[in-house]
Amino acid sequence: MARLEEAQQRLLRLRLILGGQIGEQKIGPPLTCVFEGWDASGKGGAIKRLVAPLDPRFVRVSQFAAPTYDEKRHHFLWRFWPKLPGWGGMAVFDRSWYGRVLVERVEGFATKEQWQRAYNEIVEFERTLVAEGMIIVKFWMHVSEEEQLRRFEDRANDPLRQWKLTQEDWRNREKRPAYETAVNEMLERCDPTWAPWHVIPGDDKHYARFAVVEAVCDAIEAELRRRGHEF
Repeated sequence: MARLEEAQQRLLRLRLILGGQIGEQKIGPPLTCVFEGWDASGKGGAIKRLVAPLDPRFVRVSQFAAPTYDEKRHHFLWRFWPKLPGWGGMAVFDRSWYGRVLVERVEGFATKEQWQRAYNEIVEFERTLVAEGMIIVKFWMHVSEEEQLRRFEDRANDPLRQWKLTQEDWRNREKRPAYETAVNEMLERCDPTWAPWHVIPGDDKHYARFAVVEAVCDAIEAELRRRGHEF
């Protein structure tokens, strides 16, 4: 708990710097945190701890489910652009454009040609954002098959949390081998130096939460150093 609180205070100070509120009082680069992971891997808990110390007026959490009919009429990256932050801003994506090479690939919602093409499209998309100044921190929240089953059963037996578990979660679990193949290829092909993946071992929720906050702090500090800022 102490390590998490220390990381949260560190993040709060860095966000004030990026927002131009303290330090050199110049608006800093935009920050986008992308969360992907297994069902029940702790994405929600990690996001909650990440944004808890921050002013909610200057951080936006966006969740992405299946694209709507109108969204499908556009290129798959189109629907993510409006949610990206401008300079001095911060966005947290609960699921993201990586759905094209994960669920859309495994479930057949995208053709083989589409999801195979998407790897390069995603890498170039992120390269464009970083070249414009954005800090992108990507997380894959990993949880073992055994721990995932334990969490599913806990939710099923808790009346206050049963709503978090659906038949789709159980069905996805049965397809874990196919998803593992997709995840491994995603991590291998979409891990450029300008937007690397952080694989967070999520069996220990307490570790996962402060590891996420610390990784975001490290990424901000690295970019500020690169720009010659003092903090």
